[in-house]
Amino acid sequence: MTITDTRADDVSEHWGFRRLVRDAELHGYAYEPPVLDGASGAVIQYDGRELVNFASCSFLAMHVRPDVGFHFASAAARYGLATGGSRMIQGAVRPHVELEAELCRITGKERSLSFASGMLANVGFVHAMSRAARLGRSVSIDNGDTVFVLDRESHWSMWKACDSLRYGERLFSFAHNDPESLDKVLDRLVGRRVVVMFESVYSADGSVAPVGALIDVCERHGALSYVDDANGFLVYGPPNRPFHEEFQALRRVTFHMVSFSKSVGLEGGGIAGPRDFVYAFEGLAGTSSFTATMQPPTASAATVIMKLIQERPGIVDDFLARSEKFRDHLVELGCVVNETPSYITSVLIGEDDKAEAVRREFAAKGFLVPVFRYPAVRRNRAGMRLMLNVEHSDEHIARFFDVLAALRNKHRF
Repeated sequence: MTITDTRADDVSEHWGFRRLVRDAELHGYAYEPPVLDGASGAVIQYDGRELVNFASCSFLAMHVRPDVGFHFASAAARYGLATGGSRMIQGAVRPHVELEAELCRITGKERSLSFASGMLANVGFVHAMSRAARLGRSVSIDNGDTVFVLDRESHWSMWKACDSLRYGERLFSFAHNDPESLDKVLDRLVGRRVVVMFESVYSADGSVAPVGALIDVCERHGALSYVDDANGFLVYGPPNRPFHEEFQALRRVTFHMVSFSKSVGLEGGGIAGPRDFVYAFEGLAGTSSFTATMQPPTASAATVIMKLIQERPGIVDDFLARSEKFRDHLVELGCVVNETPSYITSVLIGEDDKAEAVRREFAAKGFLVPVFRYPAVRRNRAGMRLMLNVEHSDEHIARFFDVLAALRNKHRF
């Protein structure tokens, strides 16, 4: 070991990271992410092995379609692989403008703005809506008194966006998917400017928000509403699909945020809403004006995919039908699953150590199965979060159920 290595170890020990890593390894919390040697999809290549993958959020496999890849390559040849700078300095690239126009058409909003990720959209939104800015003597805005009210189960990125706000002063929460709880919170905030933030579909438990009822409460109290639709975008909405009423109500939300990493299958995000607000977000959000956005060919491919999903509804219809059948089979086996029958299915395992053992044994049998345990969920309420992929074969699913049955018998969950 060199002197430099010794000093690095001492510094790591001083700051607590050496102890954290050591204790995490001792107690089974250490996890080295697998390195994929190919595209993420229904089957992944990992360490010379093939694993059937139930962890991918690109469940429609749009990112590996040859026609989408060809379009991406064509757009890359025309626009390059990077924007080359902030849109506030050198301007927006055509693919982003076209993507934002399509997002407005889908959501019914007046204007939209794209971001490099859904998280950056959430962070930028809260920053723009919670700060004061003075551009000149007669050009200013002051949102330094804005109050944010979040569903308690909101995604980490939404809570992270509110990090600088003191809880109980400018930040409050309401019980998960509970309009009455929201109503009581807003009753205490009469006279204040309020933004209510919640998700459409929650990734941790697959639950779907009562969107219309929550927006009713917001409108009654004069609060603005912001829905993170990362998991529901272009999956739900049509009359023949589940949760039609909930997703029709999204037309009434003030701000509609989407992530392109789920149904669209590409990195990026966007916010659609009232014209003046979103126009101002160009400068006030920070996460749009002071950093790069989506690659131009990614933005162009995302627009193509959004149109493809709408023009060929059978892609999502078939996916949802298979997801429902998959969930029904889990129930028939006696698994304890999440209450809401969305395409995200959670299977309760229980003890954290048992869940980790189940994950490892699934991997040994050729399956990548994501397990959520503490601190992602309450202690000893660990479980698997399962999402089908359109490219999963019947054989993949049958083998999964065979392994699941054996592990349930062994570990008693």
